[in-house]
Amino acid sequence: MTTDPTLTRIGQGVELHHHQGQRDAARDLFAQIWDDIGGEQGDPLHVCVLAHSMADVQDDVHEELMWDLRALAAADRVTDEEVAQAGVALPVAGLYPSLHLNLSECYRKLGDLDRAREHLRQARDGIGALGDDEYGQLIRGGLERVAEQLGDTV
Repeated sequence: MTTDPTLTRIGQGVELHHHQGQRDAARDLFAQIWDDIGGEQGDPLHVCVLAHSMADVQDDVHEELMWDLRALAAADRVTDEEVAQAGVALPVAGLYPSLHLNLSECYRKLGDLDRAREHLRQARDGIGALGDDEYGQLIRGGLERVAEQLGDTV
């Protein structure tokens, strides 16, 4: 369970979107948090998680891709120590499968199948960092779905 107030607020936005179907309200909350953390100059963990969540509430795939790329760039600046201090149960390596899965899906939607397959490969390469819990199963299911759409085998 996270102890970080910003991550808790981001979680509230995720709840609005995924569990209450309030996509616009989630996007508005994420935009407010983005301003509050100082945008891309903010804490890398906050930027990563927020950008990853913001991508999910975009209506345009180009915007979604931009947010997912921000999330990936921020993940490269996060340390395991920072993640642990925030009360996140995953190591930094556990962030990458979902980030690459989302990028694979964006590139697939845009018709850039080579990039889609490359990010799918990177997501598969990092999947060992995830446990066999609900989150790990969610990401594995997403990988299978995107692989099928790309005509790849898992």
